[in-house]
Amino acid sequence: MKNQNYYAILMAGGVGSRFWPISTQDFPKQFHDMLGTGDTLIQKTFHRLAQLIPKENIFILTNERYNDLVFEQLPEITQRQVVLEPAMRNTAPCILYAALKIQKENPDAVMIVAPSDHWIEDEQAFTNNVQQAFDFCGSNNALMTLGITPTFPNTGYGYIEYDNTSGDSIRKVNQFREKPNYETAKSFIKQGNFLWNAGIFMWSVKSVLEAFKKNQPELFQHFKNGYEAYNTEKEGAFITENYAKAENISIDYAVMEKSDNVYVIPATFDWNDLGTWGSLYDKLDKDDTNNAVVNAKTLLEDASGNMIRSNKDKLVVIDGLKDYIVVDKDEVLLIFPKTKEQDIKKVLQNVKANFGEEYG
Repeated sequence: MKNQNYYAILMAGGVGSRFWPISTQDFPKQFHDMLGTGDTLIQKTFHRLAQLIPKENIFILTNERYNDLVFEQLPEITQRQVVLEPAMRNTAPCILYAALKIQKENPDAVMIVAPSDHWIEDEQAFTNNVQQAFDFCGSNNALMTLGITPTFPNTGYGYIEYDNTSGDSIRKVNQFREKPNYETAKSFIKQGNFLWNAGIFMWSVKSVLEAFKKNQPELFQHFKNGYEAYNTEKEGAFITENYAKAENISIDYAVMEKSDNVYVIPATFDWNDLGTWGSLYDKLDKDDTNNAVVNAKTLLEDASGNMIRSNKDKLVVIDGLKDYIVVDKDEVLLIFPKTKEQDIKKVLQNVKANFGEEYG
């Protein structure tokens, strides 16, 4: 039987605009089968967490507009498990809100906060790492994170610098570092005691609420004011009135960077944050000329290094294209250089400005 003190907060509120045109505000990437596996990203994440955590203790944290999508894709959950944000306020307010709800239900809870859009190859290794963190957090006042061993000097991730003096698998965190430039990223990797910050956190509910109370007293009090209402029929009214008044701040800035009881486990699993079409391309199987294809039937000539996605079984014919993102979705066709994938967010803004919100 699974430990009833184990809880999860599955973060599923983002828009994923770098995956436009598949990911839109009405139907973001976590609700799509991005890899063509038969499961959407949120389904994959839920079932991965459920290997260790009782299904009824996995809370889905998402925006109000995605409530129906969550139930369509995760029919085994109940409304109690869906924590709805009426406004976008970054990760600290929603984690604090969910942690207070969990504390009221079970003050002995230990929990993981996990994004819904990560790709993790070895799910058993992931479960082992989380179990190790839960064991540590259950007996220590600790804020834990899983760090990813860098494979190249990536400038798109924040980094975690850890204490290299002990050989333990759980390391004390010295400091969090902002997304670096290329030269700085190279120096981090050379030093050998830096990990990518994957945004996966574990702690006891007691420890994280203590950290909020100490480092963000105003934010803590703002949500603590609704404590009597949480897990009752009065909760919705309190959140509707007060949530948008909360500060827009990330959990990293609010708590992790300000605390001195932060630890990291270097992950033993293969990980990808699936943040862009390029990161998806990296995870997919390729043909003989390095094209990655999802859903489409293809006829390719002098075409290499392309990321190609269409509606199911659509025939896509390409000749003379190299290193492009080709995404065909109903009323939008995107043909875009892979090297400029970070600009897709900007393109989406231009599309909305010129053609209307219905395209994004």
